[in-house]
Amino acid sequence: MLYRAARNKKIKIKILNPRDFSKDKHKKVDGRPYGGGPGMVMTIDPIVRAWQKAGGEKKGSKTILLSPRGKQFDNKKAKAFSKSKNLILIAGHYEGVDARIKKITKAKEISIGSYILSGGELPAMVIIDVVARQIKGVLGKMESLEEKRVASGEVYTRPEIYKYKDKNRKVPKVLLSGHHSNIEKWKKAKN
Repeated sequence: MLYRAARNKKIKIKILNPRDFSKDKHKKVDGRPYGGGPGMVMTIDPIVRAWQKAGGEKKGSKTILLSPRGKQFDNKKAKAFSKSKNLILIAGHYEGVDARIKKITKAKEISIGSYILSGGELPAMVIIDVVARQIKGVLGKMESLEEKRVASGEVYTRPEIYKYKDKNRKVPKVLLSGHHSNIEKWKKAKN
């Protein structure tokens, strides 16, 4: 879906590696935290430079810092993000990013769940997918958004009868009836 959306110019995804913006001869992007503590912190300069390259200073840009401490991501936020001309996602790693990055970029901290991942790359992919679905033309029809239609927790397709271990597994008769009102009632009951 994302490939087709990009090919059809509905979305544009650009990945920038902070290492490409490091001035360190070893392309280092992390350092020990001031005040001590375990782990490493992503350094400020490579991320700010990558953010600038991504158009972070341009009008209409919105910056998201992926963090387990952020506000919970949901469809409402996805819909709002889909209206952004330029959405920049900063995927943290290690113990996080230098706190000045959030201030410079005016980033909103967002979390995809109440758990810790090893980095922000997976949350970035989740947000890209959820936001892209909100953009007109990405799914083909906006009615395809599950949150806008009555979908059942149970769905079926062909064949009508599937035999497994000597038992026939059948599609519910109501779905074969053609009686749209009864089908809608059944779907709502199965939600």
